[in-house]
Amino acid sequence: MEWSQLANQLFPLGHQISAQDNFLSGTAELDGQTISVIGTTDNTAIGVEIALAQARAVLATVRDFPQRPILLLVDTQGQRLRHRDEMLGINSYMAHLGKCMELARQAGHKIIALVYDQALSGGFITSGMMADACYALPEVTIRVMGLPAMARITKVAEERLTELAQDNPVFAPGPRNYERMGGVQAIWDNDLPAQLKQAFASANPRDERSQLGQDRGGRRVAQTVIDAVLAQAALDNVECRG
Repeated sequence: MEWSQLANQLFPLGHQISAQDNFLSGTAELDGQTISVIGTTDNTAIGVEIALAQARAVLATVRDFPQRPILLLVDTQGQRLRHRDEMLGINSYMAHLGKCMELARQAGHKIIALVYDQALSGGFITSGMMADACYALPEVTIRVMGLPAMARITKVAEERLTELAQDNPVFAPGPRNYERMGGVQAIWDNDLPAQLKQAFASANPRDERSQLGQDRGGRRVAQTVIDAVLAQAALDNVECRG
């Protein structure tokens, strides 16, 4: 979906969102409250410029509009794979963006992400996955790594990974699989303004994606491992104090 079409559906009373070099920013009214809107468009790759622009917009909201809700509109082909960006340390820029999101969260800003076209790899991790909750439209493309690339990295045949993807959402792309894993809170359809309003109302700064994935059968072990690590850390802390 084109970003302006989406914005018109989300905010039928109007908005002040603009696009410049595939970077979206602006404000909109939702249920009588102003929210900040930050995002990307045209399947853009996240390079150092857009990472900084998004981080700057988040920090400006934190500085100038305490606790104002933030909506992230996600449409990216992932991290930009250019020699220049790698030499400049694109990983640090993207980490900076993630830290800015966490700073906003700790300052009391509710952060909701909506994947409206494409969300791939590192560009998705430091945007949509850093929100309190990430939602998606039904026909979007979501994946962290494609099966051909996964086959090269893991040395497992692509045919075998394709077989595994039939039953295990960890290996499979698409919003439904990410919903099963807890990475996507829900898939939106029909009344987008009402669903956005509900998303902000129920936003929780605590990361419960692993538990959600376990409850939905998409990630069966992650929460168990987390609980075991936390229990052992607590035991070690008691023993150290003793």
